[in-house]
Amino acid sequence: MRKLLNDFTDRYFHDEESIILVFLLTIALVALLLFGSMLAPLIVALIIAYLMQGLVALLLKYGFTERLAFIAVYVLFFGVFITILGFLLPQVWNQLRRMMDELPNLLSQGQALLLNLPENYPSLFSEEQINSFMDGLGGEVGSFGQAILEYSLASLPSVVAWVIFLVLVPILVFFMMKDKHQLLDWVGNLLPRNRPLMSTIWREMDQQIANYIRGKFVEIIIVGSVAYLVFFFLGLNYALLLSVITGLSVMVPYIGAAAVNIPVAAIAYVQWGLGGEFWTVIVAYNILQILDGNVLVPIIFSEAVNLHPVAIIFAILFFGGIWGLAGVFFAIPLATLIQAIINAWPSRVQSKSITG
Repeated sequence: MRKLLNDFTDRYFHDEESIILVFLLTIALVALLLFGSMLAPLIVALIIAYLMQGLVALLLKYGFTERLAFIAVYVLFFGVFITILGFLLPQVWNQLRRMMDELPNLLSQGQALLLNLPENYPSLFSEEQINSFMDGLGGEVGSFGQAILEYSLASLPSVVAWVIFLVLVPILVFFMMKDKHQLLDWVGNLLPRNRPLMSTIWREMDQQIANYIRGKFVEIIIVGSVAYLVFFFLGLNYALLLSVITGLSVMVPYIGAAAVNIPVAAIAYVQWGLGGEFWTVIVAYNILQILDGNVLVPIIFSEAVNLHPVAIIFAILFFGGIWGLAGVFFAIPLATLIQAIINAWPSRVQSKSITG
């Protein structure tokens, strides 16, 4: 047993850099698990600054000075931030509250539709099963609506915390972008001078994750905007709310698009029944998702994330279970980080054994 442990240690923890890397990853994981909510403004600001750096680099290619590029990108970010905070979120919240008020009507129409199943398929469904299902569903929906109401009231004491969060994020983004070089030099001084393993992992991460995160933001904006135009021109109720959900659904590969079919179909059915307008909305929504998966994604993502679909779904379930929506969005980058570490570690050991 001791020999096995020694062989494992000699192979994977043979130098100072690998030990430091494991230590840093452990500290980061513990800090996220214990102080994730406290560090949320810092983490969000770091992600936004990282995303904005891509625009800064693009402007530098067109002859902008670094200072001018920073000012232009930050003004753009702040304008989008204020627009989302002052217009989009209040509108989405109002539509969500209105939709919750119409849930009893939705349930009654859904029950009428389901009650036709025992008549058409008596061997598969009974009226008692449908009534039992609707009673359970009604209880769950009622609990959900009550939770939203209670949240809106109980969250009043936490308004100050949200205000602090919303004030801190733009300030932190400003200084992270402005003093990028000083911050990177400070972090670099904390790491070993000779760090080929960390450099290898960072190069792979920066190449894949930068493309993924920036591409996902662009995809969310495009899919959400097109969905809003489609729903608005077709006259679907709660067009803004459903378009936001549709845009965010692209964060969950293989699952999100199918799941959003349910609220879209439910709202369309309550509004029009099973008429031509209903099927027009369903067909238009699925055409949008097909175009997203087969046209938009290959254009936006210059390099696909080299992860198996099973690994992607597992990462979404695992990190989503730990950190909720944020975990769902960053599941693939985190899985890419794990893959980069696994790929880089053996290659370093092998290269050292070959040179030795």
